Amino acid sequence: MPQLNPAPWFAILVFSWLVFIIVIPSKVTAHTFPKTPSTQTTIKQKPESWVWPWY
Repeated sequence: MPQLNPAPWFAILVFSWLVFIIVIPSKVTAHTFPKTPSTQTTIKQKPESWVWPWY
């Protein structure tokens, strides 16, 4: 029964965790956003009243 042989599954487990620990974080941290966030003003604007078309 091959599923009871731990040798290939342990190697797959180790290599997959190495990919998760080494490769993926470097790709995530190298990600750049297309636009830099802009600062918003702290002044609150007065909301406009709604225009109801049926009145």
